[in-house]
Amino acid sequence: MKTLIVDDEKLALRRLRRLLEEEGVKDIVECNNAIDAIKEVSKEKFDAVFLDISMPNINGLELANTILEIHPNTFIIFQTAYKEHALEAFKSGGFDYLLKPISNESISKSLEKIKKYSIKSIDGSKKIMAKRGNKLFLIDIEDIYYIKADLDEVIIRIKDTDAYIRKKIGDMQILLEGKNFFRIHRSYIVNVEKIKAMQSVEQSKLEISFYGINDIVTSSKDGAKDFREYLESRSI
Repeated sequence: MKTLIVDDEKLALRRLRRLLEEEGVKDIVECNNAIDAIKEVSKEKFDAVFLDISMPNINGLELANTILEIHPNTFIIFQTAYKEHALEAFKSGGFDYLLKPISNESISKSLEKIKKYSIKSIDGSKKIMAKRGNKLFLIDIEDIYYIKADLDEVIIRIKDTDAYIRKKIGDMQILLEGKNFFRIHRSYIVNVEKIKAMQSVEQSKLEISFYGINDIVTSSKDGAKDFREYLESRSI
């Protein structure tokens, strides 16, 4: 796992590296300021970034926002000596929060969470990690009804609720390629297997309803045309 650690205190950097190495993490890059960290993230993608919140000039919360703009699916783990920063850390896209002095146990738990909630193959089917507030979901792709773009995130609609992933909808389209999902609009991807009915509306668009939920999703004109062609090609 490629890991970036950022802290303006040299002793804290040294300790964090040692703890990570003891847990088997070997591919580690260190930075003692946010500017150098941004340069590193701009050059290559890191699986996880451990950030100190209290840093001069650009703090860890601001740095996290910048990193997630460059690589939206990076796991951000904040560390600080102040518990009161926890809520703000999660609002800034934090995946986990470590209280200083960091222990072997807390590092181990954080790394285990990353492994558990990464997009990974389980029993031959893909699962996706998503969030709702501070709660994390491991969602089966086959349980998704549709995906909606929402600024720099996407909303994942499942039967009983919805959840968020910090990804662009184009990234989700690539991820779901070959899994019978179709992008019917610049803002919507639908699970074809969940569609109950379709109805033509103005400008030859399609209104799509689903089994088990009451939501209606409307395609674009071009999206409807492409979707009809897709369905016709499958029926041959």
